[in-house]
This record gives sequence, C-alpha cells and structure tokens, in this order.
Amino acid sequence: MPASAALAAPSAAAPLHVTALPATPAVDWVETTDPPSGITAELPGKATVRQATASIDGKPVNTRAYIVETPDGAVGFAIHDMPGDRYPLEDNLQRIRESYMVNTVEPLNSSNVRKVTFDGRPALDARLTSETEDETLTGFIRLIEDDEHLVQALALGPAANEKALKAMHERLLASLRIP
Repeated sequence: MPASAALAAPSAAAPLHVTALPATPAVDWVETTDPPSGITAELPGKATVRQATASIDGKPVNTRAYIVETPDGAVGFAIHDMPGDRYPLEDNLQRIRESYMVNTVEPLNSSNVRKVTFDGRPALDARLTSETEDETLTGFIRLIEDDEHLVQALALGPAANEKALKAMHERLLASLRIP
C-alpha cells in the first residue's frame, strides 16, 4: 500500500534548531504553501494535493495533504482545520494510525514517542513502522498544535531507505513555517 496513506485525515475516531540542512538526494526542493492557512514547507518536488473531510465529534474537519512520492518513499505535510489543542497529540497520533489501517488494511505502529516543541508550539515526534508479508515500512512523524490547525509532517517508505527518509523528514521540518 502507498506510504502516503499516513497523511490521510484523522478518522472520527525542545524547539527545533537546525544549523545546516541535512544531506538529501539531488532533487529540486519546492516551496509548497497551503493557501487557506499560509503554512509553507519545502518538498522534494511538486506535491500532489489530497483533500478530505472527516467528522470528529460530529463536526467536519477539512484536511489538505501535500505529498511527494520519491524513490525512497513518501514525504509531505497535512493541515487539519481544527485547533491543534482540541485533542491531546497522543490521541491525534492514534487517530492517524487508525486511519492508515482503514486506508491500507495494514497496521501502523509508533515508537520513540516524545513531546517536543516546534517554534514554541507543543509537538509530538514518533517513529513509525508497518510490517506486511511483502515489506517493512518505516518513517517519522511530527504533529504540531496550532491555534487553528493540527499540522502533520511525515516521511514514510521502505525500511531499507530509513536514512534517506530521516534526511527528508529533517529537511521538511527545517523548512516548515506556520504563520
């Protein structure tokens, strides 16, 4: 199943300091902006935009996911139009894991879950894994609370590409700007 499925809308159910951008494959990174929110980030190519609406507690939550598929896996960010502090970040991580399983029929596990801050905002980092009979996926996710949004940054792909996925995720986080 596609690694980008983890950027789907949630189902109903120490500040980052970067002194140099990590090494990444030789691709042109493109600044990508979510027009409604003004949130921007660089991605390793032109993003595919996926939009969805989910009902959480009977209220519609619109989501826009900006995803780039690379030879190493998928990388992107998603904006959920709801206050980021509406639910604990751990609950939002669980919703993303459940949504992934609904979309792919594959389990998505999280480990090394830790609370951090991003530009003064509460955030949650986790390592992700998904094992099937055919392959093992691995990746990294950061969920960020914002006054009007829940922001998700993710890189996910074959476990053999973990080093490249980590570099793409770090580059994405280094370029992410929330107004």
